Amino acid sequence: MNGHGPGFGFPEADARLVVERALDEDLGTSDGGGGRDVTTLATIPAEQQGVAHVVARAGGVVSGLLVVALVLDAVDRRLGTGAVECDLLAAEGDTVVRGDRLATLRGPARTILVAERTILNVLSRTSGVATHTRRWADELEDTGATVLDTRKTTPGLRALEKYAVRCGGGTNKRMGLYDVAMIKDNHKFAAGGLAAAYDAVRRAYPDVDVQVEVTTTAEAIESVAAGARFLLCDNMSPALLRETVQAVRGSGERVEIEATGGLTLEVAREYADTGVDYLSVGGLTHSSPIVDIALDLEPDAV
Repeated sequence: MNGHGPGFGFPEADARLVVERALDEDLGTSDGGGGRDVTTLATIPAEQQGVAHVVARAGGVVSGLLVVALVLDAVDRRLGTGAVECDLLAAEGDTVVRGDRLATLRGPARTILVAERTILNVLSRTSGVATHTRRWADELEDTGATVLDTRKTTPGLRALEKYAVRCGGGTNKRMGLYDVAMIKDNHKFAAGGLAAAYDAVRRAYPDVDVQVEVTTTAEAIESVAAGARFLLCDNMSPALLRETVQAVRGSGERVEIEATGGLTLEVAREYADTGVDYLSVGGLTHSSPIVDIALDLEPDAV
């Protein structure tokens, strides 16, 4: 593969797991082997070579190109169809337009055609997340606020989807339940109050960052007094959020503040202008449309 490695921390181990699972679904493994593509294996001779291009059929932001080689290698390993050379023609995070070539593949036609759908399924999805994220990043430019993702990800695809958010110019909030504590209403109720919940987390996991969800200015001030240094201001109006930000900043403590809950691009700048550090948007991962990407085999090269 030629260059174009991403600077966004490509989650290779997770991507390999996704590729293997996707190929299990596509090729079938009920016989205990690597599966089969009954159409390709029947119609394409083993010795036939081909050249194919991964092409953007719509504009967007590229993410997930390193998955292409992982899929090709996995197909060859499973079916013994032969190795394919993969030249990447775009970089992760690039903005592309319809007709742009993202990669060129050269090698056994069987490997290319078996790998096609898995490559496109993953690449279209991750590029869709990156494209959606870029719209938010562009909208928030020069506001001082950054767009964050959430845990509202596709099961099994979290690492890749959060990687795509980074490619699009966003930031990952937390990877899961294990790396950051997030105290929400149900935790407060169960623990006997906000301060009790915060103290319980601090005692059990003193080295873990703690974030607290608040819905009023008073609750925000209470959280800061308890020791919280990251607040999620949930479903606040811009006016209430601005009031809360001013009150928290007036405490003299260094506190990161996030707006969350039902945010849209239409109101992004209005919320950013309240002085928050972040806007949290679950839609980056749960509602991003794919980018239409195709694989075109050169007829003269087959």
